[in-house]
Amino acid sequence: MSEPGLLQQSLVYLGAAVVAVPLARRLGLGSVLGYLIAGVLVGPFVFQLVGSEQDEVLHFAEFGVVMMLFLVGLELRPSRLWQMRVSILGLGGLQVLLSTILIAGVAILLGQSHSAALAIGLIMSLSSTAIVLQSLSERGLLRTSPGQSSFSVLLFQDIAVIPMLAVLPFLAADHGQSGAASKVAVEGAAHGATLSPSQQALYLLVIVVVMVLFARFLARPAFRFIAEARLPEVFTAAALLLVVALSFVMQSIGVSPALGAFVGGVVLADSEFRHELESNIEPFKGLLLGLFFITVGATMDLDLLLMEWRQILLLTSLLLLLKFSVLLVLGKRFGMQYMNNLLFAVALCQSGEFAFVLFSSARSFGVLENDLIDLLTLVVAMSMVVTPVLMIAYGRYSLRAADRNTQEADEEVIESDDNQAIIAGYGRFGQIVGRLLNANGYGVTLLDHDPGQIEIARVFGFKVYYGDATRMDLLHTAGADEAKILVVAVEGEDDINRIVTQARKHFPHLRILTRAYDRQHVYKLMAMGCAVVRRETFASAVELGVDALKALGVEAAAAERSARMFREHDEQTLTDLYELWEKDHENYVVESRAKREELARLLKADDAGSENASADDATTGVSSGDAVQP
Repeated sequence: MSEPGLLQQSLVYLGAAVVAVPLARRLGLGSVLGYLIAGVLVGPFVFQLVGSEQDEVLHFAEFGVVMMLFLVGLELRPSRLWQMRVSILGLGGLQVLLSTILIAGVAILLGQSHSAALAIGLIMSLSSTAIVLQSLSERGLLRTSPGQSSFSVLLFQDIAVIPMLAVLPFLAADHGQSGAASKVAVEGAAHGATLSPSQQALYLLVIVVVMVLFARFLARPAFRFIAEARLPEVFTAAALLLVVALSFVMQSIGVSPALGAFVGGVVLADSEFRHELESNIEPFKGLLLGLFFITVGATMDLDLLLMEWRQILLLTSLLLLLKFSVLLVLGKRFGMQYMNNLLFAVALCQSGEFAFVLFSSARSFGVLENDLIDLLTLVVAMSMVVTPVLMIAYGRYSLRAADRNTQEADEEVIESDDNQAIIAGYGRFGQIVGRLLNANGYGVTLLDHDPGQIEIARVFGFKVYYGDATRMDLLHTAGADEAKILVVAVEGEDDINRIVTQARKHFPHLRILTRAYDRQHVYKLMAMGCAVVRRETFASAVELGVDALKALGVEAAAAERSARMFREHDEQTLTDLYELWEKDHENYVVESRAKREELARLLKADDAGSENASADDATTGVSSGDAVQP
């Protein structure tokens, strides 16, 4: 087929992403696997919608990884990097070292030369920064302990790409190249640079110092000048220019452009323009990362996969097993708990996108044979495809483990200590209620089904028991027969409804106080017979409304009075409209509008009354805050 033009390529890649990714997310596969599947489908081995331009597109899409590392750098202040130095150097360094030794040893056993085996070990020791960070972010796990440990390892790996690129030419010389070819290879350096490793290190140090000085003395005035133009597209162009310039400078000395972007992000992390830079770069990062994964899927040689599927399956399984074992041992050595350690090992056991860059260099230097590189490239791609599936498997396993813990919790003796209150759910909502009751001398029995939350609460001295409060036998064990109140503070409308329904049925003497998701949920809980129902965001939203009125110039007393009237009117309206909500939805809507107009009139009348009172005070010479003297 003829080579597609730019518009046709754009149509194919965007169409594949728009169709495949939502379907993959709906099936619980994650966006990364959706992009990879889309690439396989549009590639030359299935529907043949894209052709030989994939390599060029892949090089372009790799810039998504660069942008991602720039954004990661913006989140890391230098002080935080210093705090992470042990996990970055210790955990990350040991992972690369041990994985390289094991993989190289297996390669030697399979008949590779020592130099080729070392190259394979170095390349395969790396993990996929893009896939791991994307997968952990989608599941809200990036800021957890295993998420941060994974990030530390990935950061070390990205930095380690630089010496790996420098080592490859020497491995080529050891691999038996001719003197002339070896000389070219050694002088070739990464990406065509003609600098020795010592020169690279010196230039890198100089560039980092210049970037630090730029961020401290020039970046803020420059971005302030651009921001004063009040043209968002110009600021976006400036943000892209910054990333491109940093990447170009690093690449010109033979250093990974991703590392340059990361260092630039770190030195700008303290800038007041950090959030603006993030919001401008984020859309481009997402699109280019998606394009990267699609092109990885499209470059998978399915013909070779079909011919050598046994060998590829064996090598992929062996790679995953070796790296998984190393990560599991290191996680245990660094004190990770079992489930966290398992997530850490699952997340990082694949090979990464930098393998494609290193294979390209290895091919140009003659370190590895072309047929071997094609085979290993497919192994890398397969390991990346498998990772989202492993993450899904981990998620299901963790749920089953949580269920087992719930069953074990039945055997744990819950010491109710004649507590008069039970709080189901000790997250950010339940914590506030529990602390207030404790501060007033009331004993509380706390239940939660999140092991991590329980561990945190116990560290701070709270006694929280593991269990699912939707199970009435657990509530009975917690002392619901003797308690006076049950506070339902769990998240999720369905879970709240189940707890309330079961508690009303089995413990009718309990006064049930519960959080509600929204106004409609309040009505449902009222119908179930709850004593007190509070919308979870109502009070804080009203308080923020008071702050907004003050910021707009309304006097503090008037703002507080308006908020009080709004709260009282809204709560009375909630009660007045309850019967209509149950029986007559059409009139419920009509009355809701009437109540809203009534509130507007009341607030307007109160505002006018306040102004008249202020005018009278001014006339008599008495301020509204003064006491009248006899």
